[in-house]
Amino acid sequence: MTSERWRAVTEWPLIGVAVVFLVVFSWAVIGDVRGEEAFRANVLLWLCWAAFAVDYVVRLVLAEQRGRWFVRHLPDLALVALPMLRPLRLLRLIILLAAFQRLAGRTMRGRVLVYVVGSTVGLVYLCSLAMLEVERHDPASKIHSFGEAIWWAFATITTVGYGDITPVTFEGRLIAVVLMIGGVALLGTVTAALASWLVERVGVETREAVQDEADTREAEESRRERAADERMTARLEALAAEVAALRSELAGRTGSTPETNGSRPLAP
Repeated sequence: MTSERWRAVTEWPLIGVAVVFLVVFSWAVIGDVRGEEAFRANVLLWLCWAAFAVDYVVRLVLAEQRGRWFVRHLPDLALVALPMLRPLRLLRLIILLAAFQRLAGRTMRGRVLVYVVGSTVGLVYLCSLAMLEVERHDPASKIHSFGEAIWWAFATITTVGYGDITPVTFEGRLIAVVLMIGGVALLGTVTAALASWLVERVGVETREAVQDEADTREAEESRRERAADERMTARLEALAAEVAALRSELAGRTGSTPETNGSRPLAP
């Protein structure tokens, strides 16, 4: 079993686990479940978290260069090791977007657009759920409903930051930091995608202008060549007419000699 083989085998099952995590976590937070329902929800959430932890350990064991792999996947370690951040592990759902890349086209800009839209929706939704979970029961908090959490998340990720709703707990502020970093990264990605699109459009228009100019020059040269050919043809026709007229004149003069009119030359 290789790392790539493991990833190919477990990709869709882990996506299914992530979907279950998302549904259960949303139900538990938005519904504010308590008692036995809360216990069941927590069991399901921990089982999903355990599946991702096992996946991380197996990929680490199967990696060819474990030290390098470990350093490159420190965010995965943090998301697995810190239970308070376990909702963010659902960002693995971005893998689902690979199935829609054909709809987005084969250009890099299409894939970036799909990734940006998907990651933005996922990040806003998950951070809203996490924020509501940690802030709801704090007396000093202003986030007591999912609508208020969504409003806070959009104001934060767009870097607007009205300040009317702010987290007061340590966990809430930590989630806010994650969302702020995500907003900055999103802004940079959108800017890069827009710049790439503008450069591509300028390049296309430049190539079209150069091609149009080349086509115009080619058409002009072709027209000139046709005109030159027509003039040459006219000259050749005129020359042929002159030659025919000279032949006719020469033939007329030859026909008027004494031999042709029946007279005989005088004897000496």
